[in-house]
Amino acid sequence: MVFHFSLEEINAFANQFWDYVNDAKVFAFHGQMGAGKTTIIEALCKSKGVKDVMGSPTFSIINEYVYIENDKEQIIYHIDLYRLKDEQEIIQAGVEDCIYSNEICFVEWPEKAPHLFDENTVYVFIAVVNEAERKLKIELPSHSMKEQS
Repeated sequence: MVFHFSLEEINAFANQFWDYVNDAKVFAFHGQMGAGKTTIIEALCKSKGVKDVMGSPTFSIINEYVYIENDKEQIIYHIDLYRLKDEQEIIQAGVEDCIYSNEICFVEWPEKAPHLFDENTVYVFIAVVNEAERKLKIELPSHSMKEQS
């Protein structure tokens, strides 16, 4: 599925995103530097009800956010692999534990560790249309019941 939206429409897009991906947990975000990966992830977190202060995990590597769903506290992990050098560093940082935690996990720069992502991963490709608009392609797992377009 391909979405086109302006940054002013990002909150409406976030709601559509959750409707489309259903109960998926792991999301691999691809896009050039400055494409808006962190901004989009923040909108997705807000749409889930995250109230925490959010920001880029470029230096912390992993940010953890909390939201309430079905009267239960849930966690979202926001991971940025940009600064990590190799598989050993990625494992030491705890990235693998987050990805396999069964919590929502957003990963920026997943191409740094493609082996971490299994057949349940949703791949998200972000492209800059212009300063205020983005094109976002979502590739659901092949076994997903939703139709891709």
